[in-house]
Amino acid sequence: MTGAPETATRLGICSVTFRRLDPDQVIAAVAGAGLECVEWGADRHVPAGDERVARRVREATEEAGLAVASYGSYYRAGVSDPEEFDAVLHSAVLLGAARIRIWAGTTGTRETPPERRRQIVEDTRRAAALAADAGVALAYEFHRNTLTDGADHALGLLDEVGVGGVDGVDGVDGVQSYWQPPVDLPDAEALSGLDALIDRVAAVHAFSWWPGTTRLPLSAREEMWRAAFERLRAHRAGRAGAPLDVLLEFVPGDDEGILPREAATLRALVGR
Repeated sequence: MTGAPETATRLGICSVTFRRLDPDQVIAAVAGAGLECVEWGADRHVPAGDERVARRVREATEEAGLAVASYGSYYRAGVSDPEEFDAVLHSAVLLGAARIRIWAGTTGTRETPPERRRQIVEDTRRAAALAADAGVALAYEFHRNTLTDGADHALGLLDEVGVGGVDGVDGVDGVQSYWQPPVDLPDAEALSGLDALIDRVAAVHAFSWWPGTTRLPLSAREEMWRAAFERLRAHRAGRAGAPLDVLLEFVPGDDEGILPREAATLRALVGR
């Protein structure tokens, strides 16, 4: 008897990479590059609460032989109007997304006062419970100027969300995090953060920025990305579960013409 099957990896793109394109153009670019899935962004392509658009984009995505990886919302736990999450969740369900990306507030860990942190934790628990009832998971964007502004900070927040209960809402263990290399963090430190967070990573946003937010080809940080994917592959080997989505984001020049090249680089780095 063989062991548990290795969790699959799906390669795709965040639609926000090409904000100026309409959904059909994004789908054509993704399919043409031989990728498998799309994280649809709520800010441009699938606005929260627009049922017609969500249904149409889902249909067009599936007709092209692609999967909906997730719904990239801009819901900021503890800051956004809680009622806004209802529209986000409804759109995610209509879109066929198994995961919603949310944000942990609007300020970094050290700048966030205790009361705001409590609100972020409570609101995440509330949103996660609603999402779970609909069969949808939540994951935080891993990003500066939020409470996930570093691996240790993200882990602390996830642990806090998953412990106990506040105001009648139980702790939620199912919330996870995205991962991406933090801006200006050297390769070794970025990989150390991935090692710390790896049990909680639901998806990866793949891009190469250096220095600052200068957009480079993915191959410019080949050594770091190859090491990251080796770690993820080894960690997930033999484990059953949802696929790990690796999503290209922010290609140089926002140029869809280079997407086939970037997709080919991604496949090589992942080992496909």
